[in-house]
Amino acid sequence: MTEQKKPLGLAVIGCGTIGRIRAEFAHDYPGIGWIGLCDIKEDLLDRLAEDVDADFKTSNFEELIARPEVDAVIIATDENHHGAPTIAAADAGHALFIEKPLATDARESRRVLDAIETNNVDAVIGYTQRFRRRFLTVKERLMTGQIGEVTGVVTRALMNRMVPIATVQRTNQRQNLTPMVVSGTHALDMCMWLMEGKTPVSVYAQSNDKALSQYGTKDSTFGIFTMDDGTMFSMNISWAAPVVWPGAVYGLEIGIIGDRGVIDIEDTHRDLVIASEIPQGAGYAPDGFTPEYQRHVDFMTSYPPGDIYNGQLWGPMREETVSWYQRLYTGMETPHATAHDGHRNLIMTMAMDLASKRNERMDMPINLDAFYED
Repeated sequence: MTEQKKPLGLAVIGCGTIGRIRAEFAHDYPGIGWIGLCDIKEDLLDRLAEDVDADFKTSNFEELIARPEVDAVIIATDENHHGAPTIAAADAGHALFIEKPLATDARESRRVLDAIETNNVDAVIGYTQRFRRRFLTVKERLMTGQIGEVTGVVTRALMNRMVPIATVQRTNQRQNLTPMVVSGTHALDMCMWLMEGKTPVSVYAQSNDKALSQYGTKDSTFGIFTMDDGTMFSMNISWAAPVVWPGAVYGLEIGIIGDRGVIDIEDTHRDLVIASEIPQGAGYAPDGFTPEYQRHVDFMTSYPPGDIYNGQLWGPMREETVSWYQRLYTGMETPHATAHDGHRNLIMTMAMDLASKRNERMDMPINLDAFYED
């Protein structure tokens, strides 16, 4: 007879858009037997608690983490507030799912990673695009050597400015809420995953801020990394496309050059377009954010978490979240980004910002003190 597994207790800290999505999946997953929620916004907390039949709710994350029912914790707070609850959960020995980035401060990110490693907890980072079929098949082709040794990668990410406007308006701590740290990190993580085993040794970058300086962030950052084996990696992002741009969030292109072949990825979502007299909505619309203009054309499927059908979200965030529950419940191996990946990604994105600020090529690894010298 198969041994009956004990249902897991899940704590969700942060009940906004993404915390809600993952909590709803937990409610429907048979291996989750207890759900606790935490948010400082009582309206978000109360609505989600009712919708997922939560067993416990609080505005104090320490109270939630200390509950004896908790086995695993999702950190879905705003970007600047991941550190304290993550460290507390790691110190309690709980498995972790942390929305990217690991932190928005280099030293805090290091402290978070140290807590995770010291307590030997299983911690993953929310890089949802790893769970899309197109990227998984590319990863398999690279793992099996079907274009030989990778010698160059070039990627371009173009984003609707709804994302930075909605992101930075929630906080006055905006110095590290840049296009690279907040959003370019997705494309960077994907490329580093596809180039697994390569380590950056230098970076040069440039930025501008003509459109978004009024919001306290940059428009675009273009840069190039050189890896330890000579591979070149060009990483460019702009999150300043106007609100009426048809891409609801992300449009990505990646070219991977090998010594025996090439893989070319177009992920711009221009293959499925709707144009209508009826406004198409914001695509990325956290509570309290109302776009200045209406959008009547949309690149469908360009919202990274997935798409709504019959009141439910279908797509990569469902696969990412449910596979994490399976990872916890059955021990299944999954392609999630690790905490180490998350810290590396933060440092690489911050290195691009620093190289741009100093207008010079910078050698890596960078001493964390360098991010505070200016």
